[in-house]
Amino acid sequence: MKIWPIAIGLGQLKLDSDFLAHWDIEASGPDWRVSTRYEFLRLEDVVKSRMSQPLWRQIPRALRWALDDLWSGTTLRIFKASNRFAIHLIGFQLIVMTGVGVSFAAGLLGYILAGRFADFPFAAALIVAAASTVAFLKLLQPLAVRWFVLQIGCCWPHLREFGRGEPSAFDPLIDMFAHRIVAAAHSNDADEIVVVGHSAGGVFAPAVMARALDLDPGLGRCGPGLVLLTLGSIMPAVALHPGAAQLRVLVQRIIAEPSVVWIDCQSRTDWLNFVDFDVVAGLGLHAGPDQRNPIKWHVRLRDMLTPESFARLRWSLFRRHYQFIMGNDKVAPYDYLMLNCSPFPVETWCTRGWDIAASFAEHVGYPAQARQADDPRNTVVSVKRSRRRGSTASCSSSAR
Repeated sequence: MKIWPIAIGLGQLKLDSDFLAHWDIEASGPDWRVSTRYEFLRLEDVVKSRMSQPLWRQIPRALRWALDDLWSGTTLRIFKASNRFAIHLIGFQLIVMTGVGVSFAAGLLGYILAGRFADFPFAAALIVAAASTVAFLKLLQPLAVRWFVLQIGCCWPHLREFGRGEPSAFDPLIDMFAHRIVAAAHSNDADEIVVVGHSAGGVFAPAVMARALDLDPGLGRCGPGLVLLTLGSIMPAVALHPGAAQLRVLVQRIIAEPSVVWIDCQSRTDWLNFVDFDVVAGLGLHAGPDQRNPIKWHVRLRDMLTPESFARLRWSLFRRHYQFIMGNDKVAPYDYLMLNCSPFPVETWCTRGWDIAASFAEHVGYPAQARQADDPRNTVVSVKRSRRRGSTASCSSSAR
């Protein structure tokens, strides 16, 4: 690698099913070796199936989402929690409304022209109006896709349904992935199991973990350590809806679970996440002395990127948002590859990142200070074994 003086071997992408895929990754240094199985829950078919629905189904659903957010007070709650996230979300809702309004205005204009100037009968003028509206919507559709308006307007209504606990296409996938995590833990072939949720995946990853704990309440108490890693999560925007009681119940389960380390990565540079958001207080949850999670990790993109790279991201909201799961330009405590493939637990990178990064980058080998570190979860195998096996389960989504 150019940044870290380690050897990386990346296996071929293997599509295990319509909803699961994985890579096998080998990382090594002079006195250590890590094998990581990186499994990916594929949600693209679910998202694409929603986007392929006809506009006459998508548009009313998107309008209902925007108006319900406003009527229920969710928009105001999101604005109080993160005004930057609210601005971006309201912006997309306004674009949806504007596009629909302009299209209906085009239909009205067609009706007027057909009725008054072409002397069409009333029924024929209505047909012209409807055709004009549909034609204008079709003309706007490529622009809506390019600006992510169609994707977001299509995804958010389903996130709202999921938050309310209504039946959704996500339910069987969450259940399947939870069974996979339990099976990985029972095989005892890993030192650490990390469930990663980026963006909208930050909504589903806690649900996966909670479901896995339902399947096996003793999960994480023996065998591999369990880590829930949410990156730039939009979960608060879903859970702040008054009707999202089911999602809040899932989050409540995790914040009081001693066998799980939940690390929530946030960045001030990323407008599409919730910075300094207190999950417990912000969602009205009550854990008291039983609270164990989450640990907030403030990630600085400037630490990860060169000034030139950082400047290129300045005006790209989505590219900044995706930096959480992309490569670094510089050695930094947060490095997505190293979180998944280094010989240190994720929690160590979070709590002692700069010390570990500096020592590891300089000496290449497994730092002596890390061997002596007090690791209460015992997720690092002694360097004498020269090997640490890892399993990473990723739950990501292209939807914001």
